[in-house]
Amino acid sequence: MRLHLLALLAKEPAHGYELKQALELTFGSAYPSPNIGQIYVTLGRLEKDGLVRAVDVEQSNRPNKKVYYLTAEGREALTQWVDEPTEGPRVRDEFFMKLVLAPLTGISDQMALISRQRRHYLALMRDLNDLLERTDPANRVATLLIEGAMLHLQADLDWLQRCQEDLI
Repeated sequence: MRLHLLALLAKEPAHGYELKQALELTFGSAYPSPNIGQIYVTLGRLEKDGLVRAVDVEQSNRPNKKVYYLTAEGREALTQWVDEPTEGPRVRDEFFMKLVLAPLTGISDQMALISRQRRHYLALMRDLNDLLERTDPANRVATLLIEGAMLHLQADLDWLQRCQEDLI
């Protein structure tokens, strides 16, 4: 979440609640809304690390609020994050390790593992379909996020089929 908050602060200074609202508005229900306490803890760490600075702003009839600004170091960290490629496909897959090693132990056979994993993926797919139906179609960011997760999940289901055909 650190870099997500830095990205929002690159647009404009904000206080914690505004950052929470910006995340919710941008990603909708496709991305679990962070707890406000988590946001403030993260902002505190970012401030301690010199990536943001906080300024107390007076409010009439309310306590002061802290508004956070991105520092030059914060912009540098954000630029580095944006410029770095994101992790790609995983070769060391936890399920595949189970699929190959569990039968050696006598604990489970491969078909049982594949069936259990397939049921899990199908349940996740149903959840994503439900989430997509509840998502405002005008929120293209949330829609694309959900569709991306569904495509990854479909690829995992296809791969499970391939494992079943090749290993069993």
